[in-house]
Amino acid sequence: MTLFPNYKRAPITFTKMSNATWTDQTGADYIDLSSGIGVYNVGANNPTVVNALKTQADLFWHLPNLYDNPLQETVANKLGGSKYTVYFANSGAEANEAAIKLARLATKRPNIISFTNSFHGRTYAAMSATGQDSIHQGLPMLDGFLYAEFNHIESVKALLNDDVAAIMLELVQGEGGVVPADSNFVNQLVALAHEHHTLIIVDEVQTGIGRTGTKFAYEQFGFTPDIVTSAKALANGLPVGAMLAKNQFAPALSYGTHGSTFGGNPLVMAAASATLDELDTILPTISDKIAILWDKLATFSQLDAVNDVRGLGMMAGISLNIPVAKVVTDLQQQHVLALSAGHNTLRLLPPLTIPTEQLLTGLDIIKNSLSKK
Repeated sequence: MTLFPNYKRAPITFTKMSNATWTDQTGADYIDLSSGIGVYNVGANNPTVVNALKTQADLFWHLPNLYDNPLQETVANKLGGSKYTVYFANSGAEANEAAIKLARLATKRPNIISFTNSFHGRTYAAMSATGQDSIHQGLPMLDGFLYAEFNHIESVKALLNDDVAAIMLELVQGEGGVVPADSNFVNQLVALAHEHHTLIIVDEVQTGIGRTGTKFAYEQFGFTPDIVTSAKALANGLPVGAMLAKNQFAPALSYGTHGSTFGGNPLVMAAASATLDELDTILPTISDKIAILWDKLATFSQLDAVNDVRGLGMMAGISLNIPVAKVVTDLQQQHVLALSAGHNTLRLLPPLTIPTEQLLTGLDIIKNSLSKK
């Protein structure tokens, strides 16, 4: 055995990708409705990102954080503007680890409230913040994490006290089954947090970088989080994570409190900068594609195999009453790539750049497949 058996891999090898088309070792093309688990938001092998990457690769690949890195400043400004200070890591889990550490340092309080059904990563603090027993199975969790019920404000009130540093939430629970937060719940949560001088951490690892129709999902909920985390699509395929915090909290992460050898690496910063530029050209018209997606998905509710269809923007979950794993495999055989998520949900995360005709073709294949179940 050469690799640990911690992944269930489909017996497909991909050799080439272009936007929402992936090509396997036999030359067969697949419609990608997964974005590589929410990574290729501006399409696989995006030419602008590729050119930026090649240009930087010809200069140098690595620069330790012992020296000024103007590329980090550029990406930080594009990502957080003037209201946020940015720390760069290598993944969403690492960004969440940094957010948890910062919240505790800034408030001098020990506890974090997160939510049942949430997912924040598999490093130890991020895993401890995750409110899923299946993720915790067989391992002791860290102290200092409390779990409220998602979309249930009274459960938050029952846990909130002067020992709580932050409330950590996803505005759409991705791995938990593509479950959006209720806007009224979010409004009450924000008011409650402000009343208790408790920070709000929004995990935008999956919902960020345009996935829900705006750069970040929080923009659609009418508030500004104290801390935001991002990763996945930020460099459109290169490993990067970012923690954004309101400027007043920056001094809490002082010299020596945190760091990363590869965080903000020049290669990924070049790719992230180009990705954010691409996003600026895509988002002004993405609402048209989102409308087409949801008009089509609305017809799925009539299928016997479908319990519910939910989501936000270009992030959709189809709750099934048949085994979702079998559906994902069947779709692969029909050359459509989709994902599973919690609560027996078929998860769709198509690239924002997918041609409308290709998107509709993929959805038709899914609908036809489900209609036969």
